[in-house]
Amino acid sequence: MSGVLRGALRRLRPPRRGGRPDPLAAAALRPLGGGAGAQGRKQTPSPSLGKDRADTVIIGGGCVGVSLAYHLAKAGLKDVVLLEKSELTAGSTWHAAGLTTYFHPGINLKKIHSYSIKLYEKLEEETGQAVGFHQPGSIRIASTPTRVDEFKYQMTRAGWHPTEQYLITPEKVQELFPLLNMDTVLAGLYNPGDGHIDPYSLTMALAAGARKYGAQLNYPVQVTNLNSRSDGTWEVKTPLGIIQAKRIVNTAGFWARDIGKMIGLQHPLIPVHHQYVVTSTIPEVKALKTELPVIRDLEGSYYLRQERDGLLFGPYESEEKMKLQDSWITNGVPPGFGKELFESDLDRIMEHIEAAMEMVPALKKADIVNTIAGPITYSPDILPMVGPHQGVRNYWVAIGFGYGIIHAGGIGKYLSDWILEGEPPFDLIELDPNRYGKWTTIEYTAAKARESYGFNNIVGYPKEERFAGRPTERTSGLYDLLKSKCSMGFHAGWEQPHWFYKPGDETGYKPSFRRTNWFDPVGREYKQVMEKVGVIDLSPFGKFKVKGTDSVKLLDHLFANVVPKVGSTNISHMLTPRGKVYAELTVSQLYPREFMLVTGSGSELHDLRWIEDKVMTGGYKVEIENMTDEVGVLGVAGPYARQVLQKLTNEDLSDGSFKFLQSRHLKLSDIAVTAIRISYTGELGWELYHRKEDSVALYGAIMEAGQKEGIDNFGTYALNALRLEKGFRAWGAEMNCDTNPLEAGLEYFVKINKPADFTGKQALKQIKENGLKRRLVYLILETDNVDPEGNESVWHNGKVIGNTTSGSFSYSAQQSLAFAYVPTELSKVGQKLEVELLGKNYPATVIQEPLVLTEPTRMRLQRKGESPQI
Repeated sequence: MSGVLRGALRRLRPPRRGGRPDPLAAAALRPLGGGAGAQGRKQTPSPSLGKDRADTVIIGGGCVGVSLAYHLAKAGLKDVVLLEKSELTAGSTWHAAGLTTYFHPGINLKKIHSYSIKLYEKLEEETGQAVGFHQPGSIRIASTPTRVDEFKYQMTRAGWHPTEQYLITPEKVQELFPLLNMDTVLAGLYNPGDGHIDPYSLTMALAAGARKYGAQLNYPVQVTNLNSRSDGTWEVKTPLGIIQAKRIVNTAGFWARDIGKMIGLQHPLIPVHHQYVVTSTIPEVKALKTELPVIRDLEGSYYLRQERDGLLFGPYESEEKMKLQDSWITNGVPPGFGKELFESDLDRIMEHIEAAMEMVPALKKADIVNTIAGPITYSPDILPMVGPHQGVRNYWVAIGFGYGIIHAGGIGKYLSDWILEGEPPFDLIELDPNRYGKWTTIEYTAAKARESYGFNNIVGYPKEERFAGRPTERTSGLYDLLKSKCSMGFHAGWEQPHWFYKPGDETGYKPSFRRTNWFDPVGREYKQVMEKVGVIDLSPFGKFKVKGTDSVKLLDHLFANVVPKVGSTNISHMLTPRGKVYAELTVSQLYPREFMLVTGSGSELHDLRWIEDKVMTGGYKVEIENMTDEVGVLGVAGPYARQVLQKLTNEDLSDGSFKFLQSRHLKLSDIAVTAIRISYTGELGWELYHRKEDSVALYGAIMEAGQKEGIDNFGTYALNALRLEKGFRAWGAEMNCDTNPLEAGLEYFVKINKPADFTGKQALKQIKENGLKRRLVYLILETDNVDPEGNESVWHNGKVIGNTTSGSFSYSAQQSLAFAYVPTELSKVGQKLEVELLGKNYPATVIQEPLVLTEPTRMRLQRKGESPQI
């Protein structure tokens, strides 16, 4: 370390023990240009309620809450009231570094980032309030070949979005940021238009806009209690009186847990200490004629940007070194905490400071003038929780923002649209607050927050797994039996086998952008199911029982398909009012007016909330029971599936007696099961629903009975390859809230002429009348050591014209397969296209689906005297 910087560090006050807030540090913090603090700026309090009734009460006056107030009011909603316990921006907003970027490694959040930046560009003109928005662009630095692969992976995921993003050479990196040490720079990922904004000024501009359009922002007004009324409205209690609200939205930052506790919810949030450092003037920076782009040195795990004539840089320490403010979880946020900071601890970030000095040598001669150490809120997976909450009527959240500044604008618009229109404007299920549940304990939240913070800049591989906090209490009955035999994946708290080990396999989690250690074993499992019989643990499925007088009427309104008869099963879709696919479920009528509904693990509470909402608003007389944790599921599939199961029961399992898509209660080896003849593999198979405590005995009986037939396990990777070959769609990939069932090729499951006026019916008729602009197609690709997985760019004649939705290697065709959305005029069988994978465009052809006929189709053709090719 340089002597100058060491001297600068010595001049900082020594850290205090115990992690207590340091009001003196806050008092000494000067407002910084472009957004690195707002201490000392005056607000005019409005400590009154003004009214006793409101349509929407927003609790929390950070940038996210104020943005929501702005968007609701601007859209014309009357009676929007925001309550803030201290003053606007108190908590995390005021001390944020204010970074803004178009980039996001996911898909849907790119839209949120893009909207935020476009809003911030015009906010000053609209409100008359300066926002201190700088847009010098940003560059992510690749210093390893793997990181270059990651950038290529991200380029294909960005190509079908309107945002500008470029993979640039080291020479271009140096041209844009001439102060870099280029010794290790291999490439850059460049986003023009990125930059930083003053969080305080941004929030004040949004507040001015909210007031201009009629919202009330009241502070300091603390919410002391919340009372849910029988009609679904809320009483919001404050020291100044009670407001009755149609809905409430929790945007309370690191106080969000305290708000949730008022109504019996334990939101999985935890404050973490984040530090960033601001230097004095650096001559090399001052001499520049244009502002430097923001740099993200991913191997050094820090961001760095220009701050006036100096630099500001903030690291993300490893999970071992980072610090949680976990006392706030057990004891609550200290009373009166608002615009305080924690005492800095530079020893904790020293390796990152040294990495920054190595990458930007001018830092070695810099004096540090400020170190900001403040609380930001993390959810377990670093993503915020946004939307209505299951189990509590008219309670919405926008909480857990680790990156609240870039999310604020887009989330305000997204939530406003959802509140006003009754459905999300686009798919954003990764932010669904209902992705968490009772299994999300404080211990789990803390372990995951540590991991997520420390992993901020790690390589983002396909099929990524993270292992902190696992397993949760949510394990299937087979977990202990199978955990040493396979590579487990994490699904909504559950552990589920991805693929199984055999002697000679390279075991464990070995992520890669190319084919890796699971590729051949998955092929082995594929062959097992196609030629013999396999068993898979499907216990993570979401499982609901719906029964009662109005159950048939309810499901006829909820689903686009007809209601199955007693003893029958079908695939049904819940649509939104605009005709988008909100969910896909398997529906079985087990007894008259008693149904079992099954959905994917990640959709459990997402779907349950939608169903419960329809029940309440429609006044249906039904009972709904969530059986997910109590009921285990085994799938048995393959040509010998019937032969194996028949050994365990006296029930006739022949094709004539137990037909495809029938359900039946029976006993296997004296264990009660509900058996459905269905399999996502597309092969002969059954799903066996049973008490979780019977899983080991049932699994053991099936494996014993199948010894002669060569029975073995298979996992979800093989399942995905099998379903793709059969042309089966997957919710969250081929269909979601961005797609309608007609363009997704789901016409068979949509009974648009059924008498019931199901949700989305009128919209679908209009979509059909207008004609489709795009269609889902089935592609076969000529690749080498890489396979599509979804969200890659599809090219035609030198332009990006669509995107893949999912993909896999076909072990039957020995080529890659993918689903993709393309313009209707390019959707015909035989159409030549290209799919971009790791920076290279591979030839692709639209083919007739499916590649492999399903077992029921093969049997039907055989009965007709035909000889179908598998």
